[in-house]
This record gives sequence, C-alpha cells and structure tokens, in this order.
Amino acid sequence: MVKFSTIRKRAESRKGGAQALAALLPPAPSRETLAATPDDRALACMTQRIFCAGFVWKVIEAKWRGFEQAFEGFAPQRLAFEPDEFWEKLASDARIVRNASKIRAVRDNALFVARTSKAHKGFGRFLSEWPADDEIGLLEHLSRNGARLGGMTGQYFLRFIGWDGFVLSRDVAACLRDAGVDISDTATSKRDLKLAQAQFNAWAKETGLPYAHLSRICAMSIGENYDAARLAAQGMDGA
Repeated sequence: MVKFSTIRKRAESRKGGAQALAALLPPAPSRETLAATPDDRALACMTQRIFCAGFVWKVIEAKWRGFEQAFEGFAPQRLAFEPDEFWEKLASDARIVRNASKIRAVRDNALFVARTSKAHKGFGRFLSEWPADDEIGLLEHLSRNGARLGGMTGQYFLRFIGWDGFVLSRDVAACLRDAGVDISDTATSKRDLKLAQAQFNAWAKETGLPYAHLSRICAMSIGENYDAARLAAQGMDGA
C-alpha cells in the first residue's frame, strides 16, 4: 500500500506547499468539546444534514433560523412528547423545507437522542466515547437506531458535529483506490467501508494525524483541484 507521506506530498504540491495545505485543514477534533455538546445541538446537526441530503445546502442554511423556530430549538426531550398535530402542522410550515418524511425523521431522532443521552449522560458524551478506529460501527449504530442517518448523511453528521472520522466522498474514494485499496467508485458496500476503515486505521497509526485530517488531505490530493474558497464554503471532502 502507498504510504500516506506520498499522498500528503501530492496534496502539498497541488495546494502550493506544506503551509498552504495546513491552512486548509480544520482544527483537530476535540473529544472534550464533543462530549460537552448539548443534546439540542446534536439533534439540530442531525436535522441539518438530513435536510441537506439531496438538496442545495445553501437553501437549507438560508432557512435555518426558521428551522430552529419551527422545531422549538431542537430540544429532544420536548420534541419527543409533542403530539401528532404538532408534526402534521410542520408539513405545511413555510419556515422550513416541507418534506414530510424528513420531518418525521426529526421526531424519531429526538427520541433516539433523548434515549441515548439518558443512558450515557449526554449524546455528545456517547459520541466522544466511541473509538475513532471504528467509524463503521458507529455509522451502523446511527443507521440502525436513528432515522435517515445512513450512508453519506451519517458521515457528514459525524464530520459536522466534530467526531473524528473520514468522509468517503468521491475524491476520498478515488484516493483510496489510487493507493491500492480495492473499493468501488461509490464505496458504499459493507466490504468497501471495512476496507476503507482498515486503510485509514493504518494511516492513522503511520502518521498520528486525526482521521478528519487524513480524509481531507486524501481529498485534496486527487481529482478536481478546488481552491481554498470552495473548500471552506463546502466544509467537506472534495465532493
């Protein structure tokens, strides 16, 4: 397999040097900060990623104040006990994107966050205690116990909430294949995910870098050479 130093050098060359590349990396994820994340912010982050899936992100971001109002600040313990009428009205609420199945997912995820928080003394604490070398296990847990948190939505949720993991965007998958990892273009099967996890674990051991940095450097080493403004606006791995 290709050493990560080779991938990093390629990314540095594309971005204008080691310092330029370093400037494009986000702060290293903090387990302490994640553990202190309030439950309402965890549910808000889940919801934003769910509504952004398959939609123009800027539209969701522009309406986000309305989302916060409509979903009562995303307090999971409160939303979990709202009656059916509350959710039915949201389906015609102009403050949000009126997608009935995604609105139902907020209700289901409020219950998921509330239950998890009670069991682990905070949803953020639950996430912070999950080991970084088992993102695949965490993604499976989110998909099985939450609503609409499978696939890329779950990966982006973990990225935006501050959990230290990789995102298997198109460019990251291409980087892995270029390095000799036998995964498909989409990298969505259980086999692909396991192979990707194993390679990122090996690179983390080799470099000592956070998984989030490994993922971003991979994305910036191959494919479309996005400029700094595009990368900052997207906040994601070259997709």
